[in-house]
Amino acid sequence: LLAALADGVSGNAGGREAAEYSVRGLLSDYYATPDTWSVSQALDKVLQATNKWVQHQGNQRAEVAGMATTLTSVVLRGKFYYFAHVGDSRLYLLRDGRLNCLTTDHVWDRPEMQHVLTRAIGLDRHVVIDHGMGEMQLGDLFILASDGVWAYLPQSEWPRLLQADALNEEQNLADNLVQAALANGGQDNASACVLRVTSLPQENLRDALSSSRSLPLPPRLKVGQNIDGYQIDAILHQSNSSLLYLVTEITPSASEHSRKLVLKTLPPEKNGPHERSAFAHEEWLAKRVVARFFPQVIQPTQKNFLYYLSTWHAGRDLQQMLDEGHHFTVPDIIKLGSNLVRAIGALHRRNIVHRDIKPANLHLGNDEELRVLDLGVARSGLEANDQDDAPQAGTPSFLAPEQFAPHHQGASRQTDVYAAGVTLFYLLTRKYPYGEIEPFQQARFGEPQRPGRYRPDVPQWLENVILKAVAREPSQRFETAEEFLLALERGAAYPLAPPVTPALLQRDPVGVWRAVALIAVIVNILLLYLLVVR
Repeated sequence: LLAALADGVSGNAGGREAAEYSVRGLLSDYYATPDTWSVSQALDKVLQATNKWVQHQGNQRAEVAGMATTLTSVVLRGKFYYFAHVGDSRLYLLRDGRLNCLTTDHVWDRPEMQHVLTRAIGLDRHVVIDHGMGEMQLGDLFILASDGVWAYLPQSEWPRLLQADALNEEQNLADNLVQAALANGGQDNASACVLRVTSLPQENLRDALSSSRSLPLPPRLKVGQNIDGYQIDAILHQSNSSLLYLVTEITPSASEHSRKLVLKTLPPEKNGPHERSAFAHEEWLAKRVVARFFPQVIQPTQKNFLYYLSTWHAGRDLQQMLDEGHHFTVPDIIKLGSNLVRAIGALHRRNIVHRDIKPANLHLGNDEELRVLDLGVARSGLEANDQDDAPQAGTPSFLAPEQFAPHHQGASRQTDVYAAGVTLFYLLTRKYPYGEIEPFQQARFGEPQRPGRYRPDVPQWLENVILKAVAREPSQRFETAEEFLLALERGAAYPLAPPVTPALLQRDPVGVWRAVALIAVIVNILLLYLLVVR
């Protein structure tokens, strides 16, 4: 739920228009943002765009010159509240009879200028939005109020005015605040909005995403068996963490077209709450990556077991093609690489990091379309307390060097870019730029090998692109998938410069200083020897 209140800057013809546009725009555009964005990210993106529009209108139209407005908004999602605020309208929380103001007024701190805003929507080209969050409790009251209300009401009176009336209607509580402010001599616009928390979800947010969290796991299925109107045709994949079946939808009549689908579920022994939560998260993400680069989730007509269905596409994954001896040409790599980074960019725009880009998770269909598979270890901004509890999830040889650091830097967009670069290197050479890394091995990263060492037909420009993608330092890699794509599309017309080999002191500072110390010790011993001999 989203609630917002704006108070146009008084004395300005455009104040009302700015306030109305800001609230209407936020209420409509917030719900159009990707579900995988965090609440604060979605609010900030929308309000930054709103600020630019309001300021542009104020600059272009003389009748509303300098139009601006305050804006305070609150989102209630799961068990948490989130707010975004700019100006001097306020957000209060009444809990257990105690009233707390959650926002800070953006006004000058001098007494005679406390009515002058330092920040507002439309006031400057770039607006800094205050963000905050907290955990909700049953019975909490959130109050949005303009300065025409809070400036004329002592906070000591608020709990009395906000006591539940006989009808328990929050509209009446808001009216009580406004009427009390006007009765106390208020002359400014007086607006208030009251929200009451009447219930909270029992499960965490990730569990709540799946309506099938209470469904039983299906047993291990055999070819020919049926489940919820789908016939098992083949076992596509089985591991300790997942089972994939090729199924055919059983249609009521022979004249109707039956389609082939992929059914994914958990092994019967993986029935714990953590596995169920992760599976629900994977299904939730898979439903939201609606693009040609991903299999699309299909909603079954009935569902009595825990699984999800996705479209099936004839073809093979790239690892299978390598295992069968397929030779990828340079044009193949350029085409596959361009589609791969487009797919990664589509994930990143939805705030999803895949974390396991590799040939086995890339499917090349008979329709020549590349599709990214398996969101089982992907991360998103789904939960407010979402922490990366598995920074090295994925396949070791495709993990970026920073993921092996002592403090375990987590996955990021640049680690996906790195994995894409390693994938292209491997498709070309069947080698890894830093050598193969086994699980639990202490990884060491020197200078990467050049693809041209194994494939003399690789053009220099493509080699430079791949080496930039797999650079050891994140600062030397492509910042985004879009930058990677641009380098592939420009090709030889605008080639990248070859990577610069860093100085020895930068590559191995500890080794350099050890060598200096050793030389110093040897020199001192020689000097001491000469002194003794003389």
